Amino acid sequence: MESEKNTEKKSRFFSNTFFIGLLSFFGGISQDIFIPVLPLYLSSVLGLSNEFIGFTEGLVISSASIFQIVAGFLSDKFRARKPLVFFGYAFSLVGRFFLAFIASTGGIMGLRFLDGAGKGIKSSSKDALVADSTEIETRGKSFGIVRALDTLGSVVGPLILVLFLYLFKDSVFKYNYIFLITAIPLFFTLSILTIFVREAKPIPQIVQEEKNNFKADSEISKLPKKFYIFLAIMTVFSLGNFSSAFLILRASNVGVALLAIPLVYALFNFIYASASIPLGSLSDKIGREKVILFGWVSYIIAYLGFALADKSYQIWLLFALYGIYYATSEGVAKAFVADMVSSGHRGKAYGIYNSVIGLTALPAGFAAGFLWDKFSPSTPFFVSAIIAVLATIALLAFTRVYKRTQIV
Repeated sequence: MESEKNTEKKSRFFSNTFFIGLLSFFGGISQDIFIPVLPLYLSSVLGLSNEFIGFTEGLVISSASIFQIVAGFLSDKFRARKPLVFFGYAFSLVGRFFLAFIASTGGIMGLRFLDGAGKGIKSSSKDALVADSTEIETRGKSFGIVRALDTLGSVVGPLILVLFLYLFKDSVFKYNYIFLITAIPLFFTLSILTIFVREAKPIPQIVQEEKNNFKADSEISKLPKKFYIFLAIMTVFSLGNFSSAFLILRASNVGVALLAIPLVYALFNFIYASASIPLGSLSDKIGREKVILFGWVSYIIAYLGFALADKSYQIWLLFALYGIYYATSEGVAKAFVADMVSSGHRGKAYGIYNSVIGLTALPAGFAAGFLWDKFSPSTPFFVSAIIAVLATIALLAFTRVYKRTQIV
């Protein structure tokens, strides 16, 4: 009887994780339908400057980072993840849909801010919902499933975009139609969330055990020291992990044809999606830190390769290797955070984690562009590889000091 109950519970948790993954799948489709053409629309149709375009994208990152912390605290306080996830996707739906109708600079800024706020509100709450829906033995696999489905959405989205660009190629309103279409996948997302995803309520005895385990934590932060140390190491690593846009620029710089670049990027996303589940499952067996270290070694090799590459075929191999790194960077790292933090504080932890990592994208991108322009296209990749080596050494030291913490 007890075995049947455990089997039923695991099946319910897996089902919840799968439907949360479907949210990410349709959300990824929506985002990648319009993101590749938004800069073109803003510059060629509305005639806005590159400085304005850069500012609005920075606004998205900043607003997302701020609202991740706010939403994380609220989801812990009220023990309600689903409503925040719903509002997050709803805000993004409005922010994308009305791009088809609003052309003023103030309106564009407001819509991009709203989209960023939506991303921030849903991200921490959704991560906490995944963590609450899983047990330690399957947590890595569960986050891997969500990341795999999210990334598959990022493969499907650009393919749908190509189709509609072809269908609307002769229309002056082709971009407006595409912005309207971005709402359709998000309606699927909101429907799945409402009907199929369940709020994961913690089991009372587990909550009591967690309170006992975390009794020695700071009364102010309620988060363990090892979480902040791990976050510091991740921040160091992220300072060298600049936008994938520079990898695409490097591919073009080496000689990859313009029409081949989307295929190279599709290969990256395919490897990323395919490896997320097996690597997540592997982290359940051998430990999160070992899989993260494996990913960081792949990253170092890939970035050194990007720095030294001089043939176009090498770029294909390097993007595939970069996909292996990415499969360990999101799901496994977030599962590791869940292992270190009790259920009652995971929303806050993911809010802080996602916010800090997100904010590092701004200085990382600026530094990469500066090094590229002032020295050479290879320089930012060399510097990034060196930073990654330092972070890897720090993570190795961290794992020696702190044993793998198991919180169910």
